[in-house]
Amino acid sequence: MTAFAVPTIGVEEEHFLLDPESRLPHPAADKVVTRAAVQLGDQVSGEFTEHQIEVKTRPCGDAHRLLAELRWLRATAIDAAVTEGVLLCASGTPVLAADSPPPLGDHPRYRAGREQYRAMLDDFAVNSMHIHVHLPDRELAVRVGNHMRPWLPLLIALSANSPFHHGSDTGYADWRAVIRSRFPCLGPPPYAESLAHHEQLAAAAADSGAMLDASLPFWDVRLNPRLPTLEIRTMDVPADVEDTVALAVLTRALVLTATAKASAGDPGPRLSSEILRAAYWRAARDGWSGAGVDALTGHTLSAPAQAARLVEYIAPALETCGDTSTVSAFLDRLAARGTGAELQRASVARRGIVADVVDDLVALTART
Repeated sequence: MTAFAVPTIGVEEEHFLLDPESRLPHPAADKVVTRAAVQLGDQVSGEFTEHQIEVKTRPCGDAHRLLAELRWLRATAIDAAVTEGVLLCASGTPVLAADSPPPLGDHPRYRAGREQYRAMLDDFAVNSMHIHVHLPDRELAVRVGNHMRPWLPLLIALSANSPFHHGSDTGYADWRAVIRSRFPCLGPPPYAESLAHHEQLAAAAADSGAMLDASLPFWDVRLNPRLPTLEIRTMDVPADVEDTVALAVLTRALVLTATAKASAGDPGPRLSSEILRAAYWRAARDGWSGAGVDALTGHTLSAPAQAARLVEYIAPALETCGDTSTVSAFLDRLAARGTGAELQRASVARRGIVADVVDDLVALTART
């Protein structure tokens, strides 16, 4: 493991913009992005709907730098949002929402998506966290993706922050993952034997109409088309910025561990797609407080037990990167208060008022 240099990491966070009175998503992305961009430049942009914005860190070498960058991005975006009369909220799904489809952001790809997927996009207002790990060798990155696939369901459970949707408790920890699961090319990447095989699979999906563009796949692990990174896209955006950082460095350690195996000639496990799909569903339903399917064995294990196995698996990489204490503190927080899903349910449990969930999320998002 020490033969590998510590790669830089970057994070993209998507956030809702909310009306402060109704607490419903509010279409103010253009105004907020324009104002925030005075300081953030291209580190802030619009998203799929006019109810959302995205902030993007620069490449960071360590957890401390990443935390400082995210705090600055959030604080600047919050100031811009408040000036424009709205609130910033980190949640995988809108806790409260109108019944009508949200207005689309101004991008040709979003309009093409509407044409392609139609009513499937009527409630597709979801916020993810995307983690970029520097990995410029695309042939190697494909094989690394094969090794990442078994752990993607656990990343869903560790980041779950979307139990509510349109004012109702869905009974799931990560309803965003359920919304995404309806799409044919959102989810785990297919097993690929090589870069050429990976590109063939993407081209076939695009030819079928299931994917918009073969050069821009939306699988949960992808070779970023514009950056020399492996991009992991399976997680909810956390409200707690320290959770974001911990998940980012944990993911980097997982990529480093997979890189060592792939570089040594290990092609990665050929998982059953049915078992992996079941593991995704179970992780989305039960999250941290329940059990999940170990995609490597098919056995059912508690999320904390799976997390302990993951930490043992990536321990040398965590030590190499200096991130062991960051991840340990994160798991201690989960043991004490759960993920965002448990925090959201605790908010409504106090007085039985769903609006309290929104208020607590807004406060936690701003606690930088």
